[in-house]
Amino acid sequence: MSQPPRLFDRRLHRRRLQRAAPQFGRADYLKARVADDLTHRLATINRRFPIAVELGARTGVFARALASSAAADKIDLLVQTDLSETMLARVGGARAVADEARPPFGPASIDLFITALSLHWVDDLVGALVQIRLALKPDGLFIGALLGGATLAQLRACLTEAEIELTGGAGPRVSPFLDAVDGGALMQRAGFALPVVDVDRLEVRHDHLLDLMAELRAMGETNVLFDRPRTPLTRGVIARASELYHQRFGQDGRISSTFEVVTLTGWAPHASQPQPLAPGSATVRLADALGACEQSAGDKAGG
Repeated sequence: MSQPPRLFDRRLHRRRLQRAAPQFGRADYLKARVADDLTHRLATINRRFPIAVELGARTGVFARALASSAAADKIDLLVQTDLSETMLARVGGARAVADEARPPFGPASIDLFITALSLHWVDDLVGALVQIRLALKPDGLFIGALLGGATLAQLRACLTEAEIELTGGAGPRVSPFLDAVDGGALMQRAGFALPVVDVDRLEVRHDHLLDLMAELRAMGETNVLFDRPRTPLTRGVIARASELYHQRFGQDGRISSTFEVVTLTGWAPHASQPQPLAPGSATVRLADALGACEQSAGDKAGG
């Protein structure tokens, strides 16, 4: 089988996370928002999970949200993992340095996988989801939130236009993200049962483009594409992009940025789960169920 293309420099991503760790707490609001949503989802599930793993835990934002939520008693043991050992140094409890692109867990060993905003940096998302599904026990649960395609659309547009205007060309300065409409197909390809995809969009306001860029740096969410431009943005390009940003996406002296969160939910297959009926096995006609009169395709409707 051919290998998937290498989109992201994972070593660089790890270094960026290491660099971001000391300042992550001042820019973890997005992670905190998603963590709170995931705990609410868990609270509605009538199930206990003896062993749960969080991929991309960063500084333990989800674990803190879980401890103060209605889902606190749903998980007996939470193992927090991250690509960056510097991030994990701030985490208590069970933890392990691990790459979410290759989860290091044995087959059918985990009851629940949680991930909040880390899988969008994985080259082979389907491959990672397959490994997660294989590591789940039968009827185990996966809930993962990723950044979606509308994320930072304003920043991408303004940087591209400013760079073309001032230099005559532009490279990819903002990473591509998952198209939400592809989420269900990805889950099915990975072998999950009962997949569900939800989309949420958050609008974040900043005083200046430089404030947004500083927060992305503190999150460890800066560009690590292999095909990224190797020359940094010039002051002139940033100034022009900021001007365009305020003109097009500014209000009351501030700029607005979109973060689209795509949440994927699915279960490892198990015989107890609802199964689709085989074609032709229906015992009730659709016309009877709807209380409608049935007519052949060649008949004309009466006046």
